[in-house]
Amino acid sequence: MPERLLPASPNWYCSRSSDANAKGVFGFGAKNSVYLISITSSSPVVVGELIGHRERVSGFTFCHYLGQEDLCASSSDDGTVKIWDCERKIMLKEHRAHQSTITALHWSPLEKDLVVSGDEKGVVVCYWHNRNDTQSFFPEPRNVFCLSCSPHNENYIAVGYKDGMIIVIDISKKNEVVHRLRGHDDEVHALAWCPEPGEEALHSRPEEGTEVNNGLLGGCERGCYLASGSKDQTVRVWSTAKGKGVMTLKLPFLKRRGAGVDPGVKERLWLTVNWPKGHPTHIVSSCFGGELLSWDLMKNGKQKWTLLGSASEGQTHSRIVFNMTSVCVEDNRELLISISMDREIKCWDLSTLECCWTLPSLGGFVYALTFSPVDTGSLAVGVGDNMIRVWSTLSIQNKHDTKTFWQGIKSKVTALSWHTLKEGSLAFGTDDGKVGIYEAYSNKPPQISSTYHRKTVYTVAWGPPIPPLTFGGDGDKLSVALYSCAGEGVIFQHNPWKLAGEASDIDKVIRDTNGIKHKLSPHTDLSWKPDGKILAIGNEDGSVDVFQAPNLKLLCTIQQHHKIINVICWHHEHGSQSDLGYLIASGSSNAIVYVHNLKTVIESPPESPALITEPYRSLVGHTAKITSLAWSPHHDGRLVSVCYDGTAQVWDVPQEEAVCNYRGHKGRLLCVQWSPVDPDVVWTGGDDFTVQEWAVSKQEHTKPPKGKKGIDLEKKRSSQQKVKAKKKKKQMTSKAGSKPQDGEVTNGEGEGRHSVGLEEGPSDLEEEEEKEREAGPQATMSTPIAASKESNRPVDRIVSEKIQNGGKAFAFVKREVVKEERKREKQEIPVKKRKPRSLLPLSTTMDHRPKEELQQDCLTLAAIRHSKVLPSQCVPGSGDHIQLGLFGDRKALYQMFEEEGKSHIEGGHYDSAIYLLLWKGDITGALQMATEKGELTDHLVSIAPMAGYQVWSRTVEAFVKQLCFQEQFVKAASYLLSIHKVYEAVELLRSRQLYREAIALSKARLCPEDPVLKDLYTAWAAILEKDGHYSTAAKCYLAADSAFDAAKVIAKKGDVVSLRAAAELALIVGEKDLSHSLSLRCAKELLSVQDWLAAQEVLQTQESLLGHQLLFCTNELLWKSLADTALITWSSTSAHSWMAIADDGFLTAVSEVWVKEFGISPIDSEKLKLLHQQLKSMENPPATVNVPIKQLLFHLSVDLTLTLLSALAGSWGEMLEEMLCALSRCRDTGHFILMKEICGLLFPKGTESISNFKGKLDLTDEKSISAAQSLEAFICYLKLYELWWTSSSEHTPLLPEETIAASTAASHNDEPNGPDHIGGAGAEDEAPDDECSAKEIPDVLASAAEQEKPERLEKAQCVLTCKACLSEPHAMLQACERAKAEVQHRLSNMVYHHLKNQGDQHKDHPAATQTENDTPASEPALSEEHASLPSLIALVSEHNKQLAEIPEHVKEHPFPDVMECCLILLHMARTSEIPVDLQKEALALVQKYGTTHALRKACQKFLTPDCTGEVQCTED
Repeated sequence: MPERLLPASPNWYCSRSSDANAKGVFGFGAKNSVYLISITSSSPVVVGELIGHRERVSGFTFCHYLGQEDLCASSSDDGTVKIWDCERKIMLKEHRAHQSTITALHWSPLEKDLVVSGDEKGVVVCYWHNRNDTQSFFPEPRNVFCLSCSPHNENYIAVGYKDGMIIVIDISKKNEVVHRLRGHDDEVHALAWCPEPGEEALHSRPEEGTEVNNGLLGGCERGCYLASGSKDQTVRVWSTAKGKGVMTLKLPFLKRRGAGVDPGVKERLWLTVNWPKGHPTHIVSSCFGGELLSWDLMKNGKQKWTLLGSASEGQTHSRIVFNMTSVCVEDNRELLISISMDREIKCWDLSTLECCWTLPSLGGFVYALTFSPVDTGSLAVGVGDNMIRVWSTLSIQNKHDTKTFWQGIKSKVTALSWHTLKEGSLAFGTDDGKVGIYEAYSNKPPQISSTYHRKTVYTVAWGPPIPPLTFGGDGDKLSVALYSCAGEGVIFQHNPWKLAGEASDIDKVIRDTNGIKHKLSPHTDLSWKPDGKILAIGNEDGSVDVFQAPNLKLLCTIQQHHKIINVICWHHEHGSQSDLGYLIASGSSNAIVYVHNLKTVIESPPESPALITEPYRSLVGHTAKITSLAWSPHHDGRLVSVCYDGTAQVWDVPQEEAVCNYRGHKGRLLCVQWSPVDPDVVWTGGDDFTVQEWAVSKQEHTKPPKGKKGIDLEKKRSSQQKVKAKKKKKQMTSKAGSKPQDGEVTNGEGEGRHSVGLEEGPSDLEEEEEKEREAGPQATMSTPIAASKESNRPVDRIVSEKIQNGGKAFAFVKREVVKEERKREKQEIPVKKRKPRSLLPLSTTMDHRPKEELQQDCLTLAAIRHSKVLPSQCVPGSGDHIQLGLFGDRKALYQMFEEEGKSHIEGGHYDSAIYLLLWKGDITGALQMATEKGELTDHLVSIAPMAGYQVWSRTVEAFVKQLCFQEQFVKAASYLLSIHKVYEAVELLRSRQLYREAIALSKARLCPEDPVLKDLYTAWAAILEKDGHYSTAAKCYLAADSAFDAAKVIAKKGDVVSLRAAAELALIVGEKDLSHSLSLRCAKELLSVQDWLAAQEVLQTQESLLGHQLLFCTNELLWKSLADTALITWSSTSAHSWMAIADDGFLTAVSEVWVKEFGISPIDSEKLKLLHQQLKSMENPPATVNVPIKQLLFHLSVDLTLTLLSALAGSWGEMLEEMLCALSRCRDTGHFILMKEICGLLFPKGTESISNFKGKLDLTDEKSISAAQSLEAFICYLKLYELWWTSSSEHTPLLPEETIAASTAASHNDEPNGPDHIGGAGAEDEAPDDECSAKEIPDVLASAAEQEKPERLEKAQCVLTCKACLSEPHAMLQACERAKAEVQHRLSNMVYHHLKNQGDQHKDHPAATQTENDTPASEPALSEEHASLPSLIALVSEHNKQLAEIPEHVKEHPFPDVMECCLILLHMARTSEIPVDLQKEALALVQKYGTTHALRKACQKFLTPDCTGEVQCTED
């Protein structure tokens, strides 16, 4: 459970979606779950959630029967009614008796197992859950809006309908309606029974059209009052004894702050009522704009109401209220809980009518969280409901003290950033590309930048200004600029003091400074280093570019991720280790968090940009895309990451270990922040509409779920998000962007970084409210989940639309196939030809009249032609004589054509009318009619030139529009060509995504240098790249002379074949740097699968990768050398036939292969120096115990390659340092056996080999001499353990890797070379006994003993060589470091206890717990009670002074633990012949430097009583 939580918003437009029980638990439906809140008069606490519904919860009610208060019921749009146990939070039973959407729900106050529900078809279902029995009633064929069971008659249920009708039914008599209460003329939103039985006298105020008695109604034993609230703006009180209304209360028009909602708009009114149990003469109702009114039913006069929360400003809701619930708590105080469209849950004291507390809720995905660096504890929350919340998390009186900002936003808030210096200045970015600044401590609307992004804003950040931005004014106006990064891949720089001015694209500065000609990869995130000197930018191709401000010189490119970068984050700069300030963490869609150390690049910028391909740490564990990262401001190297797998993971980065995993969310996580005041608290937000505060130390899981658990979590998330479409519900349009898509469901409504998906979360715009209300209370109040990329295809898009509208996915395809089959069948069956329609139907019809009339036509025609006198009312070709137009003159014919044409137009036969005009010769008229009616044809366009060029041109343009409407785009473009409009034709094809045709046309008709052609290639390539058609996209880029982009896009797939092709392409086109990086990346992929031959082939194509060829060769030979050990598994079938390792050592064998295969010569010193520099620039971070063996061997190969290059160049000092680096890397990872094998490879003759190297050193070079001494010490250290093994007789000591691992852990913790490992070893080992035979030694130790079997003399010599481990300068260094670390632990513990005593609310401080556990109880000297802060600080200063006096060459090189070696030697003296002087030297060192408690404890375990006594005496 989280410590604190902002829940999802209660669902809107439900008659009863909330309720409270006698125990003070308040429940409400939010999305598809039910939140449970423990309420008191002082504060609310979220105590749980009921999860199980698949769709919006439409109703919720508690059982109010005594003793069963933990039972509750919920209804949902998924058609189920579920019975829950809210104490155990499990579902008990459910039923699916409803066939339509459930709209009302209530648990009978009298029958303990009766739950009543109603649906939009009018069906009322009674469910007795104890006997699992349902009974359906259908009293009225109307839409049920609300219902309420009588608290006085177990059989009476009041039902309110959408049309205003109210009925009371008796369920003991099936379908019997006891009363029909008519009076409301609109939706009935709520019903409430009087808590007391009987009908005492109430002053009536009859309303016109309501049947009521004038005066008072007497009491009736069987009757009870019923109150109703309706959309018609009235509250009515009904008598169930008489079946009539007794009082009508008209809502008053309240004037509120000049911004109230117009009460005349019914669509924005929801009138709910509540009849408090402790106030039977008062009714509480909602009003127009969120006000709550308490009506005194016994009061005379016009104003019977009192406004709740009128004593102070801002107490009331700001928008309409949907539900109210009353409950009695401690001291018999009756509280009223209300939920509203303003997404706030308020608690009211009904005795004072004042607001006790407010709990804010969230109506969308939580996209952004950020703590103010100035106002400590102010947490800004960016939500998908178009609002920003600023939560004062440190508020003592109100733990949910939140201020809401909504003005000027009007879209999902996807990015937030507080100003680093100016208090209250908060920058935000939205889903629609808007960037603005809010002043959180003023009531002014935000400033909005005049420059909008085209897609979702991913990140906003404050940073130092860069060119060309110039500021005016003084002071801090010159200090910072505002940066925004969005989905189209652009980063804008805004002037925060002149947001109305034009923002600048920083890509121009990047190009100009670094001379970049190719297309830059779209940007997806940015992060300024805290000191403001370095800017890191994440890109869509998975790379991270690091720039130096202010001119943005490119320092390096990190190519670790190969998918879109979602987040990058710099480590803070106030850590105890300065190196940590250079750490940068990045997360992408490939589920791995990479951390890089950029100290070398930043402190010593290279001349040309460096390419980094090796991480400092790899944090593996998540199973989906990483969405946000945050470094702990309280720890060194502590990172928290959140992911689409629904969990938050805390990492110890230096140790590469998982600390804890939080799984409190039920959806994908989108943002995370570490508490600025409590090192144990983290805040997270996700797509479950919640912000949660949780403690690191209280989590039971360490790593993210894997396997089945991860799958179950994903299924759980999917079931919560899935929205079942209904045929009746009209789906709204969806939009998509470039990053992953989300689907949100707000308040039962669908809501959906990176392309922010669709979430509805009704905004504060009044127009949206009207749309929401028109959809009805049962309608899903939002858009569907955003369509995926694949649905852009025509068939998929149609199928997707059908699914959203309630259809079946494959019905479309099936019907199309059936239609095609039917067409074929019809074609096969011979059909009689149909007679064509006559062009002159009217005159033809007139020729089919009776014979007498036809003969009269002959007489009339004769008179017309010969007498020249027309008969009366005879107009040939029109009217009743239309048929004569065919036989008269031309005028008559034209008259007949006109009549026939009108008839054709009326009948919709425009082609016939057009032909008649053509026959008349009116080509222009025919073309005009065809244009107007959309009946142009190829034939008509072909004859258009007969009417002139202008007519022809207009006709072609009109025909093009017609063809586009008919989706015949290629034909339309061809017609544009006929009138020489080539560019228009190309643009037409381009606008319809017909890039292939557009390019073909452009190349055929335009000049090769025309910029339109390049634009077409580029635009098509971008679309192909987005759809995953990388090869075709690369061809487009090549055709557009963008070879760099072609290589990059081929490499996007990330497989070996693609990388190899991309590298070859880059080499061909002259992009050597890109070819270099791609070849190296490809070779590493091959190296990971042990394909050595192919890896070398790839590297051989690049002359600049000779150093890596040598490295890969060394790595292959190292693997070959270790193949016979149990350390690795050699599974390669693709290896070189190089020689086996020679007897004279590994380095000799490798150098021979280099000379033979790669032409490396010791003579060419310049080449060797260049190769050394090339490999030295590689990222080769210090190892941890969690590093995989493959990665460790690669890092060792780097050290060994550098070693051999230094040896060939004659740099013996550097060679020894590289060797020492390899050995210390093995020790740091705890691989003792590997360390032994490496020593055997490098020093086949042991210390004699080192002596040979020392002979080549300059004796005045202290650094090199010190490195040689450290090497000797490590070899002796291994010999010492071997001697100990062989001399052990009774019990087997610790395995070496366990001992060394313990030593490593201690020496690399806060307490270097900590004593825990020694004490631990002593605890494991008893004092060896002389009587044990060698047969009892384990096999692995016996084999080692058999290989060497030293004689007595040789053994003595080996013991003497161990003297190299007893270095007093190193013992002094290690003792100082131990003592300093111990004091630092004590300081940390003291600070924690001080904070705890000052009122720290979190008791389980992890650091303190660890410190307390590490501090022995029996050691009074370490107790904080006997030390003061100044004394401890003085001790730290003293230890620092001692460390400063130690020579640098001693501190620079690693060395075995001297105290460990001393204890082992003294321990061996029991059973072996150890020279006395060596024992005395070891004992003296222990006496002098073994002063810590853990070392003294180890002495008791390891040493003889005499030695232990000497140590004790010395200490005393």
